Amino acid sequence: MKKLLAAFFTFLPVLFFVGMLVVVVLIFGGSNQKEEIGGGDDEYVTNGIAPEIERLRHVFEKYARKEGVYDQLNIIMALTMQESGGRYLDIMQSSESIGLPPNTITSQEYSIQVGVKHFAAVFKKAGGDVRLTLQSYNYGGGFIDFVKKRGGKYTKALALEFSNFQALKLGWKSYGDPHYVDHVMRYLKGGGTVKPVNGAMEGYESVMNEALKYEGNPYEWGGSSPSTGFDCSGLVQWAYRKAGISLPRTAQEQYGATKKISESQAVPGDLVFFTGTYQGKFITHVGIYVGEGRMYNSNGGGVQYSDLKKGYWRDHLVSFGRIKK
Repeated sequence: MKKLLAAFFTFLPVLFFVGMLVVVVLIFGGSNQKEEIGGGDDEYVTNGIAPEIERLRHVFEKYARKEGVYDQLNIIMALTMQESGGRYLDIMQSSESIGLPPNTITSQEYSIQVGVKHFAAVFKKAGGDVRLTLQSYNYGGGFIDFVKKRGGKYTKALALEFSNFQALKLGWKSYGDPHYVDHVMRYLKGGGTVKPVNGAMEGYESVMNEALKYEGNPYEWGGSSPSTGFDCSGLVQWAYRKAGISLPRTAQEQYGATKKISESQAVPGDLVFFTGTYQGKFITHVGIYVGEGRMYNSNGGGVQYSDLKKGYWRDHLVSFGRIKK
């Protein structure tokens, strides 16, 4: 008996280790979840989502995690609100994405499973561009190829051009919804007030709390107030004015009103300037630097966060600027 007990206690640590290993495998290794696709927009929260959709949040979460787009959960739910408002069994209107006639799917969970998988595929093909993804969910993946041949970045003008092109090609009166992005974005808002950021410009929180009120709104050339909408420099001037900081009107003038600094010196609240985004003066675009290689700005895709680390904005970046005191 003593030998048996001794043997048991000798192997007890081994049994404990094996047991822990099994638990780890069950939790992590046995999952078929996909690696997260980048470009998360977890700054968004849903706004005005119908109870019929909100009660299924756990189902959306399940498949968003599985497909590696959990960061886009609220965007997917806002898309669903636009697609069905929760009124149909094919809640994401995803039947057509697998070659079936509209509303063939009669299970809400299966509709979400198919719809989220389709969203993830489009999101990956779009390189994490949320607006390009949304419009392509409505138009089909061909819109991404169309955009990539014309600069690679979603704009409302390209959405309208593609709709007209496809309608003419197919002999239809109209094709898709060229305003689909705006229609989805009305069900999304920024995720609340801005928290203090160490090292940020004094007044940064006030600037961003004002600017975030207009997140998702469309770009308006020449716009400089909530009543007219905002272009890039109009949004900057308005938001900084609310924080007690006076700036001139245009991006070129704002460039002249700042001290030029390196990217490594930039802190949240500094400005970032671009050239060649349209035919005009040297400086053609401006945004608010928010840290971690990102800015907040009004561009052709609307009022939104944008990535400065690569792609269109990196290619057109001129410099960072600090507002002179």
